Order: sequence, then structure tokens, then C-alpha cells
Amino acid sequence: MGLEKKLDVPVYELSLIRGMWETRAKKHRQKQKKEQERIEKSALARIDQEWQYRIYCKTLSCKERNLLHQYLERSTLTNKQLYTSEYITEPEEQQQNHNQQDHQDNQDNQDQGKLHFQLEGDHWTDFPKELQWMTYLKEWHIRGTKIRQLPDYLALFTQLTVLDMPKNAITQLPPEIGKLTGLKELNVSYNRLFKVPPELGNCENLERLELAGNFNLSELPFELSSLKRLTHLDIAENRFVSIPICALRMSSLQQLDLSNNSLSDLPQDMDRLEQLVTLFVHKNQLSYLPHCLTNISTLKMIVVSGDELTCIPTKLCRNPEIKFIRLCDNAANSEKKKKKKEKSKRRRWRAPAEEEEEVKKDSREKEFIQAYIDTLTDRDTVPFSTTKVSISCEL
Repeated sequence: MGLEKKLDVPVYELSLIRGMWETRAKKHRQKQKKEQERIEKSALARIDQEWQYRIYCKTLSCKERNLLHQYLERSTLTNKQLYTSEYITEPEEQQQNHNQQDHQDNQDNQDQGKLHFQLEGDHWTDFPKELQWMTYLKEWHIRGTKIRQLPDYLALFTQLTVLDMPKNAITQLPPEIGKLTGLKELNVSYNRLFKVPPELGNCENLERLELAGNFNLSELPFELSSLKRLTHLDIAENRFVSIPICALRMSSLQQLDLSNNSLSDLPQDMDRLEQLVTLFVHKNQLSYLPHCLTNISTLKMIVVSGDELTCIPTKLCRNPEIKFIRLCDNAANSEKKKKKKEKSKRRRWRAPAEEEEEVKKDSREKEFIQAYIDTLTDRDTVPFSTTKVSISCEL
């Protein structure tokens, strides 16, 4: 005969079991929260960072380690000299000579309190690891690289005032950029942005924002309305079909560049920009300018495309205080550009070589226009006969 084994199974009410489980889960969450608060208040995070730094230093050569130590030692000096850390593609001897020369030049520089980081060259696809410890830096200058995104530790650079990153491959700006409340200049022109994070509106000290030549950018978040100190906004060479609402609420705006978009008209409340000095709206689809522009007493320069514009307020044309510039293209060139623009709308994807060539061309054209405008603004007085200017050229 087989022996039967009896098991004693305790039976509880389901509600009692659930109550016990919820009590234990609540105590566990409270314990985790207290532990997190203890870690935040303790020096464990700083110690861990120091150990990570020491481990990383062991992977460096002696020369690289000494250079990194120099960077970090400068962050503790009372009187900081202007120092530029450059990464370039040169033989080691030439790079050392250049670094020595730059170091000597910087020692002679009287401008204190600025620390710059420079990165240039298409061989760069990511930021160097040692950058994460240079949180004392005040300016980043990243140009012509293949970097696609900003590092996760960007929020640690609370002293940054300038982010200059044109002509890279950046596809998006992280929300953490909103923690850089001391930021005054942001240039991400000629990248591959398709949107701007609303958190950028937290950078209330921002004075200059450049987003030109991103091609797929068609709107700005309303949260950017809080940028009340912004004086320069450049959103040229994108896909805007109307002026972003937030731009009309940037009360300190002095220069607005909307050129080379798809604007068909300007809003009737443009005079909300009471401090506007310069307005670029050439290379759009405008057929008229609104009369409200005559209400902006600070307006000194307007640049438009003269080929399609048929209605202009007389007060704008004949005001000797305003340089009214009409850029005209040859008819043949205009037709070619129109067909090319329609073709680009149908095909949003472009080969890298084609895209790079287009970026170069657009940037050269923008540099030419800016150079011409600068020659006008440098003049103290301009005769009435030269306030209306027509330019015909092929770029």
C-alpha cells in the first residue's frame, strides 16, 4: 500500500493578504525614499565621481593625464585666465607646439573669467570623455563635426553662457538644456533639428538664439514666450509658414530673421515687437507688407525680395530713417530656384553629399547678406537716394 502524505495548507482571507502586502510595499517604498535622501545628502555621489575619474585617468597616457589635471586645476584658481582647450587633427608635435603657443597667448590675455571649449573637425562623432569633469567651462564652440546629440551630463554645466554649435549633425536638443539658466547665446544653425524642446523657455537669460538652416524645423514651442531678454532670433532657411506666436511675445527682440521660409503673409500685430530694429523677410512668398510695421518706431532696416512684393506701405518706403532693401534675382535664376524649391518640398530626404553642399551654399549666401548689411549699419548717415537698394546677383 502506498503511503499518502498529508499537507496542512493555511487559509486566509484575500483582503487580509492584500492588506499585508500593501503594508509591506508601502514600508519598502518609504525605506527606498529615505535611502535616496540619505545618498543625496551624503558625499557618496561626489566620492563615486572622484573614483570614476581616477579609474579613467589610469587609461590615459602621462601627457594626457597631465593635460587633464591642468584643466581641473584651473577651475580652482581665484583669478581664472582665458583658456581654450582645442581638439584638432594634427601631428602630436605640432599639436603640442600649438598648445604651448595658445597657452602663452592666453596668459597674456587680460580677459578673465572665461573658459572656452573648442571642438572642430568631421572626425569627431562624440564628445571626449574628459569633458564631463570640466563643469567650470563657460563656453562651448563645436563646429563642423558629425556629433548627433549633446551629452547626458549637459545639465551639470551650470556656468555655461555660450553654446555655439553650428554645422554639425545634431538632431535634437535634450530637455536638460532648460537647466542652463545662465545661458545667453545658443547657436545650433545648420544642424538637423526638427523640433525645439519647450524646456528651452526656462533659459530666461538667453539673449541670442540662432536656429537657421535646419530645414525640417517648422514651429517653435509657445513656452519660448518667456524669453523676454532675447534680442536676436534667427530662424531663416527652415519650413515656417507663419511667424511663431512665441516670437511676437519676445518683447526685447531687436533683430528677427525670417528669410528663406514659406511665409505668405505677416501678422497684423507685428507692432507688438516694440523694440524691433531689423527685419529680414526676403526669399519668402510675401506679396505685401502689413501697415502695422509703420507703428514700430525703432525699425531701422527691412530686407525683402523685390520680385514678388506688390504692395508696400508708403510710409515705409519714404521714411529716411528706414533702410528699405529690395533684393532682386534675375528672372531665369528665379525660375530655376522656384523649381528647385518645389522639388525639395517633394523630396525631404537628401543624400549627405547633396545636403552638405546645400548647407555650404546657404551659409555663404547668408554671410554675403550679413556682410552687406553690416556695411550699411556702420554708416552714421545715409543719403535718401541710397535707402532703396536693389541687388542682382547669383550666389
